[in-house]
Amino acid sequence: MLVFTYDKTFEGLLTAVFDAYDRRTFPDQLIEEGEILPLFCDETHAVITDEEKSARVWRGLEKKISASALSSLTVCWLSELPETDTLLFNYIRKAIDAPTSIELNFGDADVLQLSKIWKQVNNEKLRVIQFLRFQKTTDETYFAPIEPIYNVLPLTLRHLQDRYAGQKWLLYDMKREYGYYYDMEETREVRFEKKEKHLLSGILSEELMDKDEVLFQQLWKSYFKSITIKERINPILHKQHLPVRFWKYLTEKQ
Repeated sequence: MLVFTYDKTFEGLLTAVFDAYDRRTFPDQLIEEGEILPLFCDETHAVITDEEKSARVWRGLEKKISASALSSLTVCWLSELPETDTLLFNYIRKAIDAPTSIELNFGDADVLQLSKIWKQVNNEKLRVIQFLRFQKTTDETYFAPIEPIYNVLPLTLRHLQDRYAGQKWLLYDMKREYGYYYDMEETREVRFEKKEKHLLSGILSEELMDKDEVLFQQLWKSYFKSITIKERINPILHKQHLPVRFWKYLTEKQ
């Protein structure tokens, strides 16, 4: 059994593809650096992530599949599902070797599985956009905590930059402990070594809220309550359209 070890980055995966073709040997398994090797492993290759190698593989893929199919590769990578890297490796290898594009060949198990994962991740991106709730801070930054199933924050940035271009905001993934900060000029990834209470709970304390934020939250709760028709409450349907896992950070559910 041949095992490739790499740093579990997308660029590292592309570098692994390059190395496999360069060596003319393809791995039976991909694992992260430092992981315990499989019991019956008899050969390993350590992949060193290389920007030029990964770029060459990407340029090769651009000649084989469409821009939307290329985008689906990065979207599926953000799923963080087990064995996704192996699935992507196999897909990329098939795309490179095939005389024509494989992206619509849903009779192929890898192509079909990739399309299913893409749909799941894309749906989660849409849910995050729908169910974000911003809290205005004293320095006029809008703070929005979220815990998506998949690592979809990068996929929401274009929408948020267009929709909220005139205000500073921080979108923070409570599960993965990172976020994106927009200062009305650029968006950058941020991580915090020291985590204040709101980065642990997702809820701003009153001293950190803008003076009008408490009032706005009360008004929103009152509005939400006033439009509810008790006779038409359908808990099952409500949970289908508004999954319970999002309630934690929804103002109207506090």
